[in-house]
Amino acid sequence: MEDRSRTRTFKDVKRLRPTLFVACGWTSLGLGVAGLALPVLPTVPFVLLAAACFLRGSERRHRWLVSHPVFGPPIADYLAGRGLRPRAKAVALLALWTSVLLSVVAFVPLLAADVAMLVVAAAVSVYILRLPTRRAR
Repeated sequence: MEDRSRTRTFKDVKRLRPTLFVACGWTSLGLGVAGLALPVLPTVPFVLLAAACFLRGSERRHRWLVSHPVFGPPIADYLAGRGLRPRAKAVALLALWTSVLLSVVAFVPLLAADVAMLVVAAAVSVYILRLPTRRAR
């Protein structure tokens, strides 16, 4: 009798697995969308994670994301090993440092918070700069 309950539980988890991947995919995509407005939150890694989760959880959602006019091209570039476009790197770095420096100078009076923002911005900058740069066609 105990074996049956274990089998049912294992089957239930197996059935739940695609749902968990889809939930993780939507969460990652939501963080990626938030990263469009919050420069210290990187967009592309979360979109790539969403694509990987959708691939394992829902073929339909994966196809939708990969063919999406905004989110699809970075996924295709990454999968093909082409990297990030130079303009995208420049815009990301400019938006990142503009918002962080404006926050540090004008809005955040706590030294610890200022230092934390600068450290995070520096780490994100290193990450962006280390990404492969897409060559011109």
